[in-house]
Amino acid sequence: MADKQKTTVLDFIPKYFTLWVIVFAFLAILTPNTFKPLGGYISYFLGVVMLGMGMTLSAEDFAAVFKQPLNVLIGVILQFVIMPVLGFCIARLLNLSPELAAGVVLVGCVPSGTASNVMTFIAKGDVALSVTISSITTLIAPFITPYLYLLLGGRFIPVEPLALLVDIAKIVLLPIIVGLLIRQILGGERVRVINQVMPSVSVVAIVLIIAAVVAGSAAKLTNVAGTVFLAVILHNGLGYLLAYSVARYLCRMTEAQARAVSFEVGMQNSGLGAALAIKFLTPVAALPSAIFSVWHNLSGSFLANYWARHTQRP
Repeated sequence: MADKQKTTVLDFIPKYFTLWVIVFAFLAILTPNTFKPLGGYISYFLGVVMLGMGMTLSAEDFAAVFKQPLNVLIGVILQFVIMPVLGFCIARLLNLSPELAAGVVLVGCVPSGTASNVMTFIAKGDVALSVTISSITTLIAPFITPYLYLLLGGRFIPVEPLALLVDIAKIVLLPIIVGLLIRQILGGERVRVINQVMPSVSVVAIVLIIAAVVAGSAAKLTNVAGTVFLAVILHNGLGYLLAYSVARYLCRMTEAQARAVSFEVGMQNSGLGAALAIKFLTPVAALPSAIFSVWHNLSGSFLANYWARHTQRP
């Protein structure tokens, strides 16, 4: 009975992830001073999320590289082409301030979000392809994201790409490697028990990141909220649409594969975007990442359920 209750509690927190984000973002607006001190710990919170990812990775997660290497390559390329270019174009189209423009471009340059794997599963997409693409984009992000941002976002707020590379490596690669080592050292049942807890820990960490970002920009949020929401909705929605269209009709992937690529491209690791914006840009530049985190989970859920209902049974 106790085990069943424990499992229920651990399932409860991730299940209502979007609700927690909305509630704590609202609380951060109402009482910003409560959450502002968390701003200095954003990198550590994200490191916890990446540690959890590392502990769940295995050789099987990269199986699609060998089974469908071209599709994996296409997915990775689309991720690092569509979203950065869209971010730049949307920033120009909406004539965003340099801070917001830089933030929109930055969230477009980060790798795929881990929630994309869940959405692909719900949508009856190719989960193996989804997991492989998100794993690869995350692992290579330290070497691609800084220079993509320099190319497209540097004209809004310049940064030193090498410093950005080092920071992404510390926030992303190092925790993942530690997670992989822990998985190898502990192995078996102990890893399984830890991995039951990590989704809830990751949700708490992401929620605290978003609350810290919102609290840090609460004074300016009311003036830019509408514009940022519009930019995020366009960025996310067009990302889904363009990725699906290219994968399905230009690259002739199956429906399941195209759905996986669509989620991989449209959903971003917005926690990483927020952490980098806080450190290298400004608190206002972190707002697009914070709002993206809320919106892409809502839009992803709607799209995944729509596709699930419209899947032809064999």
